[in-house]
Parts: sequence; structure tokens; C-alpha cells
Amino acid sequence: MLRSNFLRAIGFFFFVASSLSCAIPNLEKPECQQSRQTVKEFYSYHFGNEMKFSRENLRQRERFLTSELIKNLAANNSENDVFTTNSTDLPKAFRVGECTVSAPDKTNFEVVLFWKDDFTSRQQEIAVETVKQNDKWLISRINR
Repeated sequence: MLRSNFLRAIGFFFFVASSLSCAIPNLEKPECQQSRQTVKEFYSYHFGNEMKFSRENLRQRERFLTSELIKNLAANNSENDVFTTNSTDLPKAFRVGECTVSAPDKTNFEVVLFWKDDFTSRQQEIAVETVKQNDKWLISRINR
């Protein structure tokens, strides 16, 4: 009897474990899956380092950006964070949200920015466009 209960318990454990390990299918289009990685990596790097604009900070982020965007941003003369709100009010966190495919080589993401301190909590969405160039997804535009 004890052995029978033990075997049932083990069987139940394996059933539960195998049920939990079943993956939920990702319904996102392949273009979004691939380009999402670039957006996540970029903003993880950006938030983990100095966010104020400088030529050196732009140079450190070039691997994520198109040459056109780099050229446009190089003309910036302020310390505003050009990758979030274009201000000095720096968000504390981000989340990469919904993606739409506008062409086989172009995607658009909603990136949600978060601020939280002892007194307030708020969020703001920005739009980030990526394009595929030379088999690599790069950020080409940020709309605030």
C-alpha cells in the first residue's frame, strides 16, 4: 500500500512537472521576434549606463543604430536623453511592448517608459522603428 501511494505520488509529480514545462506558443511574427531582441538589448544597455547625451555615449550605442540615425543624432547639442523623452527627466525603467510589421524589413515597437519615486508614479510610451540592414536589425527612428 505504501509503495503504491509512493508510485502514485511520483507519477503525479511527473505529470505536473511535464504540464508546467509545456511552452506557450509565441504568436509574434518572426520579424518582431528578431527585431525585439535588438530593442531590448539597446534599452538594457542604455538604462544600465549614462543616459545623458554625449558624443561618447552615442559612439557606445552605434552597434544598435542605423548610420542615418547616428548622423542625425550627432548634430544634437544638448544633454537631453534623445533615446527616451528628449529631456533631462530620465525614466527609471522600460518595457518593450507591442510590435507591428510595416514591411518585411521594418518593424515598429511601443516602448513604455516608467518613472517612480516616493511621491509619483507615471509612464509614457514612445515608438521605436527598426529596420533590417545587412541581416542585422537596427534602430532607425524614435518618436516621442
